[in-house]
Amino acid sequence: MNLTDKSILITGGTGSLGKALVKRIISENKTVKRLVIFSRDEQKQFQMEQEFPKKEYPFIRFFIGDVRDADRVKRAFEGIDIVIHAAAMKHVPIAEYNPMEAIKTNINGAENVINAALETGVENVVALSTDKAAAPINLYGATKLVSDKLFIAANNIKGKRHIKFSVVRYGNVMGSNGSVIPFFQNKAASGVLPITDPDMTRFNISLDGGVDMVMHALEHAWGGEIFVPKIPSYKITDVAKAICPDCKQELVGIRPGEKLHEEMITSSDSFFTYDLGKYYVILPSVTLWNLSEFVQHFNAKKVPEGFAYSSDHNNQWETVESMKLLIKTHVQ
Repeated sequence: MNLTDKSILITGGTGSLGKALVKRIISENKTVKRLVIFSRDEQKQFQMEQEFPKKEYPFIRFFIGDVRDADRVKRAFEGIDIVIHAAAMKHVPIAEYNPMEAIKTNINGAENVINAALETGVENVVALSTDKAAAPINLYGATKLVSDKLFIAANNIKGKRHIKFSVVRYGNVMGSNGSVIPFFQNKAASGVLPITDPDMTRFNISLDGGVDMVMHALEHAWGGEIFVPKIPSYKITDVAKAICPDCKQELVGIRPGEKLHEEMITSSDSFFTYDLGKYYVILPSVTLWNLSEFVQHFNAKKVPEGFAYSSDHNNQWETVESMKLLIKTHVQ
């Protein structure tokens, strides 16, 4: 995507995906006007600033702030063309124990991002979602489902503004902060890896794959879509074997709020879901643009009624060997 002379802001920009987005943007777009990293962790900002020094990257700005703070978000959005909303409270057990804090960040924060974007002339907003937002059973998933609904509905209140809101939804990001692979790597030295359930499955996507989705949405969204990638699943036991084949696998039980398998598209979503080839897309029940034109433009195919996309019923699977290779390639 051509981002020449564009000003871009990433909320949660010091996170794993935020940093991957920064690397992609600066590698492919030498003429970005401004790239703003908005986050609340000063230590992470300090560390990231060492990685992207001002002398070499004068267009990168670091902006301390919290999406909970509406005034600060609005101030940060002044002069911004594109917003990638990656800030979230994402740890399932922590959200279960601190529900109001998750609501303040994931729901109220989403509202603040939407309002600020509408008030400051932002042109394009892409919000990051999660597979846990599909038929959620935990608070994190529930807050992200509400967030998704807010961003999709924001297109209805834009009036004459030239702005579009879309969402990207995907599964576990390989090697991201707090994810299972670095967790198992840290535990491997003990000789024991804790397994929640031997039948547990998850979707798998690399950081590069997550970045690809965001860039695709920025370039191709018409406004109101939830983009879902076609990605492989893995068994949690296979990840354990790939990281430490000699480790004992100790069953510890499913944590509060966890599912045995994850979904990204439910059967109820099937009525509004289309196959775009590389991705699926869930459309709003009422679109602000011509649906037949969208279908023709993307050669979109309606999925069958009752179609569902879950990690246990997938036609793509990682093996122990493929996980070893992926970890070697994508996880530091």
